[in-house]
Amino acid sequence: MESSLPATARAMIGTFSKSSMSLLRALATVSSMTMLSRILGFVRDFVIARSFGAGGATDAFFVAFRIPNLLRRMFAEGAFSQAFVPILAEYKNRQSLDETQRLISRIATALALVVALISLIGIIATPFLIYISAPGFSADAEKFALTVELTRITFPYILFMSLVAMAGGILNTWSRFAIPAFTPVLLNLSFIFMALFAAPWFDPPVLALAWAVFIGGVLQLALQIRPLAKLGLLPRFDLSLSDPGVKRVARLMLPAMLGVSVAQISLLINTIFASFLESGSVSWLYYADRLMEFPAGLLGAALGTILLPSLAKLHADERPQEFSSTLDWGLRLTLMLTLPAALALALLAVPLISTLFQHGAFSADDVLRTRSALAAYSVGLTGLILVKILAPGFYARQDIRTPVKFALITLVATQLMNLAFIIPLKHAGLALSIGLASLLNAGLLYRGLRSRGVYVPAPGWGLYFGRLLVALAVLAAVLWFGAGNEAQWLQLSAWPKVLRLSGLVAVGIAAYFATLFMLGMRVRDFRREAAK
Repeated sequence: MESSLPATARAMIGTFSKSSMSLLRALATVSSMTMLSRILGFVRDFVIARSFGAGGATDAFFVAFRIPNLLRRMFAEGAFSQAFVPILAEYKNRQSLDETQRLISRIATALALVVALISLIGIIATPFLIYISAPGFSADAEKFALTVELTRITFPYILFMSLVAMAGGILNTWSRFAIPAFTPVLLNLSFIFMALFAAPWFDPPVLALAWAVFIGGVLQLALQIRPLAKLGLLPRFDLSLSDPGVKRVARLMLPAMLGVSVAQISLLINTIFASFLESGSVSWLYYADRLMEFPAGLLGAALGTILLPSLAKLHADERPQEFSSTLDWGLRLTLMLTLPAALALALLAVPLISTLFQHGAFSADDVLRTRSALAAYSVGLTGLILVKILAPGFYARQDIRTPVKFALITLVATQLMNLAFIIPLKHAGLALSIGLASLLNAGLLYRGLRSRGVYVPAPGWGLYFGRLLVALAVLAAVLWFGAGNEAQWLQLSAWPKVLRLSGLVAVGIAAYFATLFMLGMRVRDFRREAAK
């Protein structure tokens, strides 16, 4: 990933300390795998959009997939990972390998039993869950029944992914980042294969997408077995709910379920609102969210993945200054790469959406409706990624209460904004609420770290941010004039769009980093800051 950046960007990134350099190597590994996954994700969405368009069937699938996806974030990548990794890092640093292996086996056993029970309950209670998550679907009996069937097929996904998340936490703690980062690729491949080749064998064809989720979960779990076995850390059945380590993870996990899943909960509530809007609203929000997930995953999820084990180790070793400097490194890198991404998503919304999705059943009107949602989402992209950087600052210190408190404030604010925006802005208002709430959450987390003295900004932030603003202004001008008339993008054929968009993105990246270089960002500047 690092090698794909312009030379000026590589020079600036290369100015951090040796500890940061190791993080950059890890970031390059995770980001490259994430980029592969996101590219295949766009291929997946292209195939789905071309085959199914945006309508009742896709609305039903996206609602069906969102419920287990929400639970996956809560039990797997969200609360569990944030609670498990700091405890695991502590055991790795302070306990024997046998004690660590015992902890892993006991937590894996408890996690599998709990999530299996939840999956079973979810399958039985699916009609009730659909009534809650998409009450507007109840007016259409056929659409409601299809959503129930799709949800029941996808529900076991949370069991597979909870165990995958645990395996990823173990591998990341042992600095094995490649396999966990590559794992999502298998889900996208499953989607692509089932949509292209298996859909005609199902009635209705959209059932193939639900089975793609199930198969993808199985494949992702299977991929983890060999690397865990090579480390001697493959879990064995060992049920001991009284184990102190299991109790500690449970105590941290339960309150964190809300704290780290606030964005997913907000998306679920947004689905409730969207289910009352015109048909296609859920799908427009989904496709806009998919575009948002590209930079969020490429940078936010990648940085969060590598920062949490590092911060947990620094906290366990009682090195507060390095803890703060690691956060500072993450924040600077985040702003340098996220702000231009957010700006590009807003200014290139129509070119991006029309190039990726305007094929087959996905119409020009779908492009424009998705554009309004993407522009609204882009407002909060920086906040969304900052949350992934700042929250580990609390979780690494095993402080769950503070992020939960901020998450509750954010959740309430999101729903108040939903009520204010949904009538004038419709589905775009729901996206704007998510974006603004992400900024609020990031602001609260930042203030919390500062007020506790956990994070102390390194010198030079004022000048650094000023240079970013100038470079962003240059980027905005390049993209605005280069994009031209939006109507032209809706009329161009596929390959001219691809070539023109690729050239525009390349020119924008070059203009942005060249401006930063001309404004004086040099290796020696970062070296001086690192020395201080």
